[in-house]
Amino acid sequence: MGRARLRYWHFAGEGKGVPLSPVPETAPPQAGAKFHYGYVILVAGVITVVGCLGLARFGYNIIVPYMKQGLGLSNTQMGVIGSAGLAGYMAFTAIGGFLAAKYGPRQVISCSMLVAGLGMLLTGLAPSFPVAAACQLVVGLASAGANISVMGLASAWFARRRRAMATGVFVGGCGIGAALSGFLVPRIVGWWPHLGWRCSWFLLGGLVLLCGAVAYRFLRNSPAELGLAPIGLEPSEKAAGGTAYGSAATAGQTPGWGSVYGLRPLWYLGLVYFTFGLSYIIYGTFSSQTIVQDWGLEPALAGRVWAVAGVFAIFSGLFWGVISDRLGRLRVLAVIYALLALCNLIFALFTGAVAGLWLSAMLFGLTQTAIASIVAAICGDWVGGRLAPAALGFVAAFFAVGQASGPTLAGYLADTLASFTVPFQLGALMAAVGCIGCLLLRPPARTF
Repeated sequence: MGRARLRYWHFAGEGKGVPLSPVPETAPPQAGAKFHYGYVILVAGVITVVGCLGLARFGYNIIVPYMKQGLGLSNTQMGVIGSAGLAGYMAFTAIGGFLAAKYGPRQVISCSMLVAGLGMLLTGLAPSFPVAAACQLVVGLASAGANISVMGLASAWFARRRRAMATGVFVGGCGIGAALSGFLVPRIVGWWPHLGWRCSWFLLGGLVLLCGAVAYRFLRNSPAELGLAPIGLEPSEKAAGGTAYGSAATAGQTPGWGSVYGLRPLWYLGLVYFTFGLSYIIYGTFSSQTIVQDWGLEPALAGRVWAVAGVFAIFSGLFWGVISDRLGRLRVLAVIYALLALCNLIFALFTGAVAGLWLSAMLFGLTQTAIASIVAAICGDWVGGRLAPAALGFVAAFFAVGQASGPTLAGYLADTLASFTVPFQLGALMAAVGCIGCLLLRPPARTF
């Protein structure tokens, strides 16, 4: 579609997904035009994140104590299994972003969700530590492909002033998946004490496959495929050609591959994102085990706490995303990092205090998904919608290094010191460093 022919197209009534007549750029929207397919993308994106992050990655946290007992493993071994999945995530972040930018997010998401679901089913069949680690490596690879690709879609379907709101809605799926895991896994283990952790993997893996089917059916790579412009596009942006992913309107408007990977602020953003990966994953992997093992509290309480954190995470991305759309990305990001540092510090200092436990979990939920959503929006702002998946994959590689090293490091420190206090203190320190980094970071001269 040529640049001059790009228009806002709207769906009305009970159409079957076929765009109706175009609306001229100079005319107001037609009376009765109510619906933009971008809102379907919003829902399908949430469901995708429920599967690829909420279930595929964070389901591991709540299964850890049961899986550890069932396979007779140490804290270090469980940390290595967690790190294997995160190493897979690290290995595929940049590749997944490149593939999504080159071939389209929908294709990468569909294949990745299929592989992730199968990897989770195989984890439930794992007879030993090496097999479990290998299966989680596969799950991590696939999770990265799906997550990086779907987050990049927000920059294609939503203009800059709506972008962080959209990514915030997307990452709410992570909280939904975490809440589902915290609700379902303890009950399944209660029904089948010896095989419950295996059944949990089977159930979560099946749900991921279902989420992947929804993504394949409803996701589309760009508004241009349906003759649409991004939601929230201003008249001045339309005149400049818009920011639609892969459309002719953006040709020559976004930087090339070399300028994306050579953009110095992206490297600095990656270093800041590294601190988040290391900080949040220590809490996300070992908080439930610490409640049960170190504090001597009931596993059911750990499940409820994780579910509450998940509920807060559902809305945190949207909440902080809307604020960052108004007040600025980096300033808001610094505040969220400070809250994450407080979250880890409370868990480290108030051991066994139930009130501190609930407060820490709420803070984790408020920060867990928000940082990822704002970083995704920043990447879209800095390089435009077409190359946003590549930029996000690049900075997420730094994040993935931090999260891949976190579980093994924390597990080793816990085994050596017979306590998780120091690992959580390390998490607080890394989040504080990230906060300072946000305050020092400066965006590139040109944004989109």
